[in-house]
Amino acid sequence: MYTKETSFSRRMKQAEQHAASLLQQILIFVLIFLVIFMMVQIQNLHGTAHVVNYASLVRGATQREVKLEITGTANDMQIEYLDKILSGLKYEDGNYNLVSLKDPAYQQCLDNQIEYWELLKEEIYTVREKGYENTNVVSMSETYFEYADETVTAAEQYSEKIAARIRLTEIISALDILLLIFLIVQQQIQHIQAVRENHILSKKAYLDVHTGLPNKSRCEDLLNSSGFITEPLCFVMFDLNNLKEVNDTLGHAAGDSMIANFAHILRKVVPEKDFVGRYGGDEFIAILYDTTSGQADELLEKLHATIKQYHSSNMPDAISYAYGYSYSMNYKDCTLRNLLDKADHEMYLNKQAQRGCEKRIVPKKKKDQEFIMNSRSFFLL
Repeated sequence: MYTKETSFSRRMKQAEQHAASLLQQILIFVLIFLVIFMMVQIQNLHGTAHVVNYASLVRGATQREVKLEITGTANDMQIEYLDKILSGLKYEDGNYNLVSLKDPAYQQCLDNQIEYWELLKEEIYTVREKGYENTNVVSMSETYFEYADETVTAAEQYSEKIAARIRLTEIISALDILLLIFLIVQQQIQHIQAVRENHILSKKAYLDVHTGLPNKSRCEDLLNSSGFITEPLCFVMFDLNNLKEVNDTLGHAAGDSMIANFAHILRKVVPEKDFVGRYGGDEFIAILYDTTSGQADELLEKLHATIKQYHSSNMPDAISYAYGYSYSMNYKDCTLRNLLDKADHEMYLNKQAQRGCEKRIVPKKKKDQEFIMNSRSFFLL
């Protein structure tokens, strides 16, 4: 049941990640489209602003032309100039870089203005022949002004429509970007969570559940990844002496308790900077970095004192152990694996020495240590 639920949860998480990735790709494509669309609209807005300016210019220039004609000053160049502007507004020709707005209302107003401009031009030519008093040029110019004003207004309204599209596009783009940021942040959070979960799983994979210490797999990885040692380092191997006896006489629960208690005491005594791991059922290792042999002896004495103190209040749970250690500075081109082998051999000698003694010896004087530690190992209870 647990496996099925875990598998279903994993599939659901993968589906969610796939959906989020797909949505992110869609949002990116939408954002690209919106950016292109906005650029086109901005270009159109610039063209529309140009049109509005020239449409307004035609309106004012026509009024000036009529005034000149009324005063008897003919100006064919001005009429030609106005013709070219109106043609540019309608057909995008000429030298003024004008565009024809794709707006029906504007085009209708422009057609009306151009049509009436042709009538106004005829009336201007009549003014030149008969004088403005005998024509309708003034009233027609006012009517033309209204047509021109309608054209300018239609161009401005079209410009406002484009500006409104740009504003709407900006809002949609901002929402798109916000959603993209949300998805990216969410993915980053999920990635961090996944890394943490993997780290926890990795720690569990290398953790001895019973003692809380790194297990043999972690110890082996450490041993296999080590190159030649150049700094002072002490490798200590521990072995519980009476685990089988405790298991046989008091039960496995008592044996497990002894293992856990020893692991706890060992980890408490050995500094945090140093490595402590469970190497096997009743075997433990400690790697003391940047440590002299004298400092290692002091630490092992401290361990013995801590065990002895533990015994004073837990006599039924007496812990007996043997150990051996090797010191990196005593060997040339050695690895952790080499030091393990040497420490294991020293521990074996220590265990054999214990079996040959009716009373376990605790070295307290230097001469006793020299006698028992001749092979760099001694035993404690």
